[in-house]
Amino acid sequence: MKVAFISDIHGNLEALESVLRDIEKEGVEKIHFLGDVVGYGCDPNECVKLVATHCEFKLLGNHDFAAMGLESIENFNQVAQASMTWTIEKITKKSVSFLADFEMDADFLDYHLVHASPEEPEQWHYILNAAHATAQFEHFSQSICFIGHSHIPAIFIRDREGNITQMAKSSLECSPEKRYLINVGSVGQPRDNDPRACYIIADTDSNQINYRRVDYDVKTTQAKMKKARLPDFLIERLAVGQ
Repeated sequence: MKVAFISDIHGNLEALESVLRDIEKEGVEKIHFLGDVVGYGCDPNECVKLVATHCEFKLLGNHDFAAMGLESIENFNQVAQASMTWTIEKITKKSVSFLADFEMDADFLDYHLVHASPEEPEQWHYILNAAHATAQFEHFSQSICFIGHSHIPAIFIRDREGNITQMAKSSLECSPEKRYLINVGSVGQPRDNDPRACYIIADTDSNQINYRRVDYDVKTTQAKMKKARLPDFLIERLAVGQ
């Protein structure tokens, strides 16, 4: 069975639609969403509706929390605060009701799913390197934990001796002798110097993990954000993937 894991859409409708088309083309049977459907981009309601329609497990991210009024935006940086203020004004009650049904984490087969980290999911810890990842393996029992949050694809591997290594690969065949913490990247705002939308397809039969990069109409997204008067920094970063 092919399963897609998508995360960090951030109101980018063009990126999400392109990814959903790619998922259909690849013959994926299930889609799971790992959080942050809103924030930064200017199509929060459309993106929430698509995720609610197409995804089986749907998780909450910190921007979703803020949009629901469950977290103060004071902890966000200046441009994130500006975009969240805009999002809170535009998001509909129906979208908020959809978000209310999203979960903090979930288990699927031998996978654990969470937005930021398996340890203290509601604290939104960033896992950016092997040192950050080391303690996280104690907080899930499955072979693989899929995460988002940082917008940077990354694979952390723990061997039987407890050694942690980090790698950046477009594909990986998982070994039953090892455990994995895998960041699936971002659909709507990649930050690994590649502006293409990013997500993962996992093949449960072959244990193969494949990153997918998908082109989308960045200029249309940027034009809509400019019209909405969202911060220039958020608009410009989409073209360079930072």
